[in-house]
Amino acid sequence: MTTSTSSKTPAWLALTDDGVTVTLRYPTELNGIKADKLTLRAPTVRDVRAAQAISGNDAEQREMSLFASLTEVGIKDLESLKLLDYQRVQEGYFRLVSEDQL
Repeated sequence: MTTSTSSKTPAWLALTDDGVTVTLRYPTELNGIKADKLTLRAPTVRDVRAAQAISGNDAEQREMSLFASLTEVGIKDLESLKLLDYQRVQEGYFRLVSEDQL
């Protein structure tokens, strides 16, 4: 018997049709304001293409540019997130773009 815990939405993640809100484990300064949540809007094809154009073949830079656009937070602020919180943002994004999640 196998159970899938990966499809269960964690308590720190709130999904909607328009985006996802991630509760940060470590509140941090984002755009000059101390925040404990970060919201990503649903990406458009234009967002993905723009991130690709900026970053070329650098996958990390492409992801960072895309997340900065979707959160309206500067790349430097995203880079200052604790790794656990950045992984939460990644998880939120991947759940947001996964057809099975909503």
